[in-house]
Amino acid sequence: MKKPYFYFEIIHQSLKSRARVGRIHTPHGIIDTPNFVAVGTNGTLKSLDNVMLETLNQQLMFCNTYHLLLHPGPDVVAQAGGLHTFINRKSPIITDSGGFQVFSLAYGGVASELKSKGQKTQCSSVISIKEKGVIFRSYRDGARIELTPESSVQTQKALGADIIIPLDELPPYHMDQRKLKKSLDRTHRWEKRSLDEHLQDKKQQAMYAVVHGGINKDFRKESCKVLSKLPFDGFAIGGSVGKNREEMIDMLQFTMPLLPYDKPNHLLGIGDLPSIQAMVPLGVDTFDSSHPTKCARHGHLFTSQGTVKIIQQRWKNIHSKIDATCTCYTCQNYTASYLHHLFKAHEATAHTLATIHNIAYMNCLMVDYRQAILNGDI
Repeated sequence: MKKPYFYFEIIHQSLKSRARVGRIHTPHGIIDTPNFVAVGTNGTLKSLDNVMLETLNQQLMFCNTYHLLLHPGPDVVAQAGGLHTFINRKSPIITDSGGFQVFSLAYGGVASELKSKGQKTQCSSVISIKEKGVIFRSYRDGARIELTPESSVQTQKALGADIIIPLDELPPYHMDQRKLKKSLDRTHRWEKRSLDEHLQDKKQQAMYAVVHGGINKDFRKESCKVLSKLPFDGFAIGGSVGKNREEMIDMLQFTMPLLPYDKPNHLLGIGDLPSIQAMVPLGVDTFDSSHPTKCARHGHLFTSQGTVKIIQQRWKNIHSKIDATCTCYTCQNYTASYLHHLFKAHEATAHTLATIHNIAYMNCLMVDYRQAILNGDI
């Protein structure tokens, strides 16, 4: 019997925790879980090309529908043969709906929103959020754009990612509970409309639902219940996950057991090292974050001895690789002293070499986590 183009295989379930090892099978290859998902907003990681990324065993890459919608446009990507061909990537890709970017336009990003207690920015480009969808102005040229559940899915169909996300609203952390419930209900309706549009022509793509509810456990439970009844291929955890790591962990401890066990799950937008250490035992399968690449561009390099700041003077005369245990391209070919020099000289090559190192570190780290689960250590 021919296997489906997308399915989830559970390899091992820990007896110590909810941690598990699995495989997500897609048309463009297998994603071993748990796994880190690198963010390539415009179809590439900052300062790193996709041919090099393939050599780092980055099994899943996250691209942003909102940015690709504005430029180069889904028609250009479709004419190229889809996102995989356009960006020259052979491995799996996941795209979001564009909803997070709409939230960022309205509230200035998560960090800014927490500081502003959920007040919209004065320069917000969002014109309206209504039942039909969202109307906003392009940050590129001010053009008026309407994003609906249907148009978001149509755009993602043109892009051709292996995993796509339904349109959702990402309400701010400080939103009034009555307004949060109104937003949650509308998001559920948007997700149902997105799914209906997707099911008209799957195009060998999988769609993950997005569980919302902020840190309100009743809302999270309701979201899991509503969305679990629909034929989604997996489940992402979105919305505000808390103002700090403690709130996030508390929310995940409550929410994870409510998700269908036999389908993959994904945590949206979280991927710093301490959070990963906390998330893996909770059963999170995949998670995306730009944290490793942002750290790299600021000269913060991950090593087996902790994160180092390569711009610090103490690295000026260290004529050995940054991490004795690392076998990445950067560590095989360049010394800590040279990396220190590149950052001090403001050379763009510094960002590339540092990004290679941090992405390689993340993928090796996930191999170690999977083995630790198999060994019964997590």
